[in-house]
Amino acid sequence: MFENIEKVLQRYNQLNSILATPEVFNNPKEYTKYVKEKSEIEPLALTYQAYRELERNIGATRQLLETNDEELKVLAKEELLSLEKQKESTENRLKELILPKDPLDTKNVILEIRAGAGGEESALFAGDLLRMYLKYAEKRKWRTEILSENTTGMGGYKEVIILIEGERVYSRLKFESGVHRVQRVPKTEASGRIHTSTATVAILPEADDVEVDIKNDELKIDTFRAGGHGGQNVNKLETAIRITHLPTGTIIVCQDERSQYQNKMKAMTILKSRLLTMNMEKQTSERAKDRKNQVGTGDRSEKIRTYNFPQNRVTDHRINYTVYTLSSILSGEVDEFIDQLTEYYRANELASAMTDK
Repeated sequence: MFENIEKVLQRYNQLNSILATPEVFNNPKEYTKYVKEKSEIEPLALTYQAYRELERNIGATRQLLETNDEELKVLAKEELLSLEKQKESTENRLKELILPKDPLDTKNVILEIRAGAGGEESALFAGDLLRMYLKYAEKRKWRTEILSENTTGMGGYKEVIILIEGERVYSRLKFESGVHRVQRVPKTEASGRIHTSTATVAILPEADDVEVDIKNDELKIDTFRAGGHGGQNVNKLETAIRITHLPTGTIIVCQDERSQYQNKMKAMTILKSRLLTMNMEKQTSERAKDRKNQVGTGDRSEKIRTYNFPQNRVTDHRINYTVYTLSSILSGEVDEFIDQLTEYYRANELASAMTDK
């Protein structure tokens, strides 16, 4: 690891020398190019400089322990403890800095929740998950917008898709994708038996227009009359939109808005994000799973997290992490899980990076 960082520091010092030359300083284009390169490696270079300085200070302090002056020895021991803590903290920072940055972390997300196994109970659980994420978004001051929803008679959701906009939304939610399982006595259960149901969650980065090229002849757009609740005129005008992306067979339906144009814009937003995810999964081994693998089939045996009501327990099975504060989790207090998952996957990435080096 340090051999590679040493090269970065050498390049950083070289860039400082280059930027000080009149030829580069008086050439705006060249100067901007080198300033940009310097700014990209500066955090790593300066942190490594601080690390090397700490190592030198630790070595000098250890020599003081060999003195015959007992008072000086005591001071040296205290200083050594402080320096060792600083070194550990700085080394951890170095490890974080050498990890590749996820270019998607700053993106907004399209969050899709679908009822899985369990009938009406799974649809009600999908509603619980929706409210959990909406409350979490509110706590982080993110903006949310429902793009599409398919509700049930008891207030559950067969499917709901929302847009979440804000600071580093994808970085916080990207590990929420998968099958979520609930264990509780359903409202529809008269005998009081505990049932197990599931709902699937998919987190898709919102796509920019420049990232996804969709040609008009690749789209089949159908209009139809919206169904369900929505007022007297909901079934009189063809405001609902069905967009089929012919090359991939992806179908998006939006019918929640009264305007055909608004439904089309929402459908296109969802389509672009799904296509962006598909493209990234093809291009990088890190995102090798396709969208169906991401969310699973909804079968009870496939799960990333279990919400057990009788035990007031929530367990994330990927990291074997359990808390007994189910009500607060469903109220949007999910940072604890997200932090644990982020640290777990960061450690795995670091281990892979160290092996490669």
